[in-house]
Amino acid sequence: MPPGNRRSPRLVRKTVVTGAQTLFKSLRSLIFETAHETEGVGELTESLKWGEPSFAPARPRVGSSVRLAIRDDDTVAMLFICHTNLVDRFRELYPETFAFDGNRALVFKTGNAIPAAETKHCIAMALTYFRNRTKASQPI
Repeated sequence: MPPGNRRSPRLVRKTVVTGAQTLFKSLRSLIFETAHETEGVGELTESLKWGEPSFAPARPRVGSSVRLAIRDDDTVAMLFICHTNLVDRFRELYPETFAFDGNRALVFKTGNAIPAAETKHCIAMALTYFRNRTKASQPI
């Protein structure tokens, strides 16, 4: 995208489809709340990736990013890096709790309650992905 046409995360949030805006805001708040409550994550950076708000630990090699995307069908997707095994792990842990989109996303429908504890667990797993992977590979 040419430099003069860059959109900020704030601008994207302001132009979100009205039907999904409340859901989007709730999920965004849950991401920041989870980061604050999860040991070792620290401050998050918010940027745009593929035109969508992306949230990642400010410190490098702590965790993977989490993105939010409004979809045309009045849903909000919480997207994760597809070459991680995160969504596969979420599917194993919570097969009946979430709607999934391949190995990329949890899908939330407007009007449905957000399963907060389970969603926060998934967010925490993403935000600590590299840190936990490194710890798991170290000798005991």
